[in-house]
Amino acid sequence: MRTTLKIILPLIVSVAAVSLLFAAYQVRTEKRNLRNDLSRRAEILGESLQENVEPLLERSQDKNLQRLVERFGQREHLKGVAVYDSAGAAIAITPALASVFKSRPTAASRAAQEDKGIGEFLRADQINSDNQEAAIPMHIYALPLHSNGGMAGTLSVFHDTSYIDLQVSRTLRDSLLTALVQTILITGLALILVRWTFTGPLTRTAKWLRTLRTGQPNAHPALSNGEILDQINDEVTHLARDLTTARASAEEEARLRDSNASLWTAERLRVSLRNKLQEKPLFVVSNREPYMHVYNERDNAINVLVPASGVVTALEPVLRACNGTWIANGSGSADRELVDAHDRLRVPPDHPSYTLRRVWLTDEEDRGYYEGFSNEGLWPLCHIAHTRPIFRPEDWLQYQKINRRFADAVLQEMEGTESPILLAQDYHFALLPRMVKEARPDARVAIFWHIPWPNPEVFGICPWQRELVDGLLGADLIGFHIQTHCNNFLETVDRAVEALTEWDRFAVNRQGHVTRVRPYPISVAFPENSHVINETPSVGAERAALCAELGIEASLLGVGVDRVDYTKGILERFHAIERFIEMNPAYQQRFTFVQIGAPSRTDIERYRNFLAEVSAEADRINARFQTSRWKPIVFLKQHHSHEEIARYYRAASFCMVTSLHDGMNLVAKEFVASREDERGALILSTFAGAAHELSDALLVNPYDVSQVAESIHRALEMPEAEQATRMQRMRHNVREHNIYRWAAHLLSDLTEIRIEIPDRVETTQ
Repeated sequence: MRTTLKIILPLIVSVAAVSLLFAAYQVRTEKRNLRNDLSRRAEILGESLQENVEPLLERSQDKNLQRLVERFGQREHLKGVAVYDSAGAAIAITPALASVFKSRPTAASRAAQEDKGIGEFLRADQINSDNQEAAIPMHIYALPLHSNGGMAGTLSVFHDTSYIDLQVSRTLRDSLLTALVQTILITGLALILVRWTFTGPLTRTAKWLRTLRTGQPNAHPALSNGEILDQINDEVTHLARDLTTARASAEEEARLRDSNASLWTAERLRVSLRNKLQEKPLFVVSNREPYMHVYNERDNAINVLVPASGVVTALEPVLRACNGTWIANGSGSADRELVDAHDRLRVPPDHPSYTLRRVWLTDEEDRGYYEGFSNEGLWPLCHIAHTRPIFRPEDWLQYQKINRRFADAVLQEMEGTESPILLAQDYHFALLPRMVKEARPDARVAIFWHIPWPNPEVFGICPWQRELVDGLLGADLIGFHIQTHCNNFLETVDRAVEALTEWDRFAVNRQGHVTRVRPYPISVAFPENSHVINETPSVGAERAALCAELGIEASLLGVGVDRVDYTKGILERFHAIERFIEMNPAYQQRFTFVQIGAPSRTDIERYRNFLAEVSAEADRINARFQTSRWKPIVFLKQHHSHEEIARYYRAASFCMVTSLHDGMNLVAKEFVASREDERGALILSTFAGAAHELSDALLVNPYDVSQVAESIHRALEMPEAEQATRMQRMRHNVREHNIYRWAAHLLSDLTEIRIEIPDRVETTQ
């Protein structure tokens, strides 16, 4: 109540002050209007009498003057009339005024002197009367009287103004009463609104924080959506989430210490990297940025998007765990609006933890470096997906140019940092390690190659394989997902460049610089205690809600989550679903497969054509089997948030990952990590790197349509006990080998590499 009074009291004082000022203004205006009205009436009456008095004054008809004066003295508020001669003596006067105004008043004297009408208001105490108590306030209007061309006297009209004071008193009383009522009503309304929109939500927020602080489960959010304290609610929600996460991390760390377990968490990674990096920032460079800012034309606002990318999924937790700088291509339509003068901003938006440095590319540069050389050349070359790689000299020039631009940006960010640590990402930057290392020999440079590395015969198709391999060997450490890719790379080195390949320790010595080659299977951040703040609905309820949103009736769901890319085996997957429906007609109107397909690289003709092929194939299969309320395939060709995708993971009977060739494929691990109920099945291509770790999945050859169809049937018919056994083992693997372990091992190996700085660098330093 004390807080409410502190808020309301200034409002009460303000309302009362404004009401009083308005009341004073009303009274003043009323008094001025009444006086002006009286003055006009007195002027009209005086001028009328002047026309009648002057002829009588010329003929010295004093009796007629007296009768005229007495007749006009009976009007409303008119106290009387008096006619004075030029000496100021009364010639004719209303009897009631005779005792007070025997001689002319000051106004009459001024009228005679100035030869014009003069008006004057007199208070009661300004009137000379034998009975002062009976004196009343008056208004006097005097006019000069002329006779035979000269001044003959003055005419004075007297009005009683006590009615004005009475009317003003009534107005003052009404205004004060109105001000009082307004103050009471506004204060009462403000009290209700403050308690409803301010003190009430604050009280609930305090109770919520108290509940969270004491560690009680099922704590409800402090405020409802749309309340006036939305921004505070958002910040408190983030604070509560951080508090819950910190408590969960502390509990997990304590459990691990007690059991001598080796699970890596964000907190453990943060502590480990703090010791390994010795307070030095971590620099990461990738083509894809973790956050994009785009214009929303509908409401003319700027929205934040998290791109659908395995690289972003993998690296975001690492950058959150250790403060550093992420250098990336600024590709959002509103990206330039949010950066500072140095093209930097802090991210994530809701909890800034690291710096994003944006590098700008023109459309022509993007077409050559990204769409051309990277994705029409290196991507199909490395995936061996039976799509012919295209290598154009002009694209190669842009690739070199952009690698140099990103290298320059990295070097700018490294300025002032002694022995910096750089982690470059993927096939877009094969030349960058050499460029950075030549400028900063003291830097520790690693590059992680997220896609497969083919055998040397295949990679030899690239006209610039020597330059690419030489650029990669500028790094101190090269990481791949699996050992096979490491082997393929070393064999390519043997054929492409002059270097000493040390197979016993998987290293390459080129011109005195040693590059280590290691497998680091990438993973995801395994959710721990994710149900503390928000309880997830049951699988059945989630499935029913999704089916209602999709407009279908189905009791069983399968899910696939991919970029629409020809390496993901989406067409082969659809053919397998068609074969499954043919072989098992009992599943018609019961089972639906939901394919979430994020459109990707649509500026490239092969990708546009493939998106059209996938859409057409889904339509063809649906046309064969669908009914008014059911169809076998729902193709959602749009980007979805991680939260939206998680709903499908939880509701699905199985997830299908049928990559024709994949470095790892994190969808498989995301699905496993999301299944806290330890149910569901994973159908996984043997050509995905994840198959080397998730051996309890149903492993398939995506080119074998019948085998995949049989795996769909097996997944749907799998007993719950078998589902639980398989899922528990896969979840244990993903949990133990999570993204924090990946980052810890890669960066630990990098920081332990001894950097030999040439003598020329030491002397310059």
